[in-house]
Amino acid sequence: MASAATQGVRFCRTDDGVRLAWARHGSGPPLLIVSCWLSHLQYDWQSPVWRHFLDDLGALATVVRYDERGFGLSEWQVSDFSLERRLADLETLVEATGLERFAVLGMSGGAPVAVAYAHAHPERVSRLVLYGGMAGGGIQQEDEAAEEAFRAMIRAGWARPDPLFRRVFTNAFIPDATEQQMVWMDELQRTSTNTDNAVCSRIARHAVDVRDLLPGIAAPTLVLHAEGDRVAPGWGPRLASGIPDARLVMLDSRNHVLLADEPAWPVFRDEVAAFLAADRVVVPVDHLSARERELLLLAAEGLDNTAIADRLTLSVRTVERHFQNVYLKLGLSGRTARAAAVCRVLGLTPQA
Repeated sequence: MASAATQGVRFCRTDDGVRLAWARHGSGPPLLIVSCWLSHLQYDWQSPVWRHFLDDLGALATVVRYDERGFGLSEWQVSDFSLERRLADLETLVEATGLERFAVLGMSGGAPVAVAYAHAHPERVSRLVLYGGMAGGGIQQEDEAAEEAFRAMIRAGWARPDPLFRRVFTNAFIPDATEQQMVWMDELQRTSTNTDNAVCSRIARHAVDVRDLLPGIAAPTLVLHAEGDRVAPGWGPRLASGIPDARLVMLDSRNHVLLADEPAWPVFRDEVAAFLAADRVVVPVDHLSARERELLLLAAEGLDNTAIADRLTLSVRTVERHFQNVYLKLGLSGRTARAAAVCRVLGLTPQA
């Protein structure tokens, strides 16, 4: 089973010099998760709130996750949290991963970025899943007084050891959680970012509006939304009705983040599995570059990465990066990934 120790965190830099952290785990067709408001690539593995997402999605797909600028393991010294900047960051990340065509899962506040990416790059997005998403700002977008109160609570209580103010957000996200789960969510808030970033990113998200992009989404789309979601109330049907031929699944839950022990979770998991099933075909090796196939043929001769690097006059790190791209493209992971990729290029496994 994957874990924080085995996921392999990597970094890339945006065109404005910000360091972004990303990781992959699981096996199967690639699924890129567009980061939501709070994330931490390592801390999430310890989570009684998020761990089941990582385990179950990793059983369905090769999951690529990242921490947005200002959050988690990505750089915190940033000031631009605009939709345009977040989209540009995602474009940079995609190039760094080597992904060519893949499914996208936009969760919560990551949904507008996922929509914008799918609209701008229809040739890259095989399928789009929007979960707990919105096309506009988040909680209380149309109630400015309430929004100001939320921002004041962030300024007053985000960094304090006492979670009194942070518990307001926790109650909105997971109202039916256990105390253990709520305590973890309280702590995630101040672990994932600082007060200034929390306020600035919230202000930027409040201004987002991608409703005009919805009719232009070409990818098959699945919209999942909790009936009693208080973070993005009413947005599920609005998203689904705006995207051509989108399928809407309403979930029997009040939680914005579904918990592992509630009946809505297996419904979510099974719906996503069925939706991604069409992508679960063996990718032919002609999708690999000439250099990537060359590396696999050398590996088939029994050469290790150092010997391959010497043969091709490359750095060992470059060879390792090529192999990681191969695994992503072929939907492979774990200790057997290299052997499986070599078998594939030698024609020892079925190609479809």
